[in-house]
Amino acid sequence: MATKIRLQRFGKKGKPFFHVVVADSRSPRDGKFIERLGSYNPNTNPATIELNFDKTLDWVNKGAEPTDTCRAILSYKGVLYKKHLEGGVKKGALTAEQAEAKFAEWLSAKDGRIEGKKDSLTKSKDEVKKAALAAEAKKNADRAAALAIKNAPVVEEVEEETVAETSDEATVATEETPVAETGAEEEKA
Repeated sequence: MATKIRLQRFGKKGKPFFHVVVADSRSPRDGKFIERLGSYNPNTNPATIELNFDKTLDWVNKGAEPTDTCRAILSYKGVLYKKHLEGGVKKGALTAEQAEAKFAEWLSAKDGRIEGKKDSLTKSKDEVKKAALAAEAKKNADRAAALAIKNAPVVEEVEEETVAETSDEATVATEETPVAETGAEEEKA
């Protein structure tokens, strides 16, 4: 029986969530499977991968073929590298201790890269929050300044301007009235 390590889709539309399973190659994607090895959630950044390392390595050594996506997941988690090192031990190119040391070194470097990515993502989120907060504070300060200008006691200046405008209107009105009367008298004559 040909077995495959593949993804089985769960989750709602637009929010996929996958189980990593070992299944007969003839069974449908979401159908019957032999064993569940872990899960894969691509909705998080970085993607969340939970995998039973020993079971997965055992199935890969038995000859289960991973699909392309599962191959990338297994490579990311180090299952394929561990199989490669075990092959070197069987051939006599490495000792078991050397293989374990290489794998531990690779795993620590991988964990460092993952933590670095998480840190950079959290820093960028914090920077975006700080920039948004600063922009909001500036906007609030501008609003407060505009409101202060609007509510400032400028009543004295307004009254003086109003008095000056009414006196100008009164002089203009008195000047216009005699002109209008003289024009009316000319029409009568």
